[in-house]
Amino acid sequence: MNEQRFVVSDVLWQRFEPQLPGKASDAGVTAKDNRLFLEAVFWRVRTGSPWRDLPPMFGNWNSQFRRFRRWAKSGIFESLFKAMSGDPDLEYALIDGTIVQVHQKATGAKGGPQAQAIGRSRGGLTTKIVALVDALGNLTRFLLLPGQAHDMKGVAPLIRNVSFGALLADKAFDADWLLEELDVRGASAVIPPKSNRKQQRGYDADTYKWRHLIENYFAKIKEFRGIATRYDKTDCSYAANWNLVAALIASR
Repeated sequence: MNEQRFVVSDVLWQRFEPQLPGKASDAGVTAKDNRLFLEAVFWRVRTGSPWRDLPPMFGNWNSQFRRFRRWAKSGIFESLFKAMSGDPDLEYALIDGTIVQVHQKATGAKGGPQAQAIGRSRGGLTTKIVALVDALGNLTRFLLLPGQAHDMKGVAPLIRNVSFGALLADKAFDADWLLEELDVRGASAVIPPKSNRKQQRGYDADTYKWRHLIENYFAKIKEFRGIATRYDKTDCSYAANWNLVAALIASR
């Protein structure tokens, strides 16, 4: 295994370490291998490989898998992402959805696929991720949905308690309730109208050009194979991978 391919540099570890459990100041046993464990998780999400194929240098694969599940369930990866994100620039926000293919081995979790944000769309088994990014193109929030769900289903939870000057989105988000919500907030709707609207409305076409920022973010995070294709059976585990990679991107 080439250590030059490791992700957690000394500089990055200085930022990550204080946010992780097992510090000397924490109650209980001190974690001596948090850094190696994170490298193991990054290796898996970077390659899209099964946990069983984890190289021996990372330790016992089952021990690392069980630790990953504990951290995922307890929200540690989500907390890490929030710590790395800092204060978003919400002069305006952008919202959009993207679909990822779900590997056939990623089904079979408790509750069935629908309960794990897995559905069927034209591409077969898929998961949809609806995300909100800030004016600099940095991820603020995301939500997992079954692949066939409409993007609009993720809007209300993502914009709840988030203040922004304008919301940029494509015409799929042209819904009366959202326009009314933005008007009440005093935020501009930079959303092209659907062609079937009886009364067409205007929007800021120049500002709308910045919508590519959210598409750029999707392209960036999907460089990790375990993000671009879902190999995790549970939505909890897949979301944990998103949070970890998002924390890496936010810390650069």
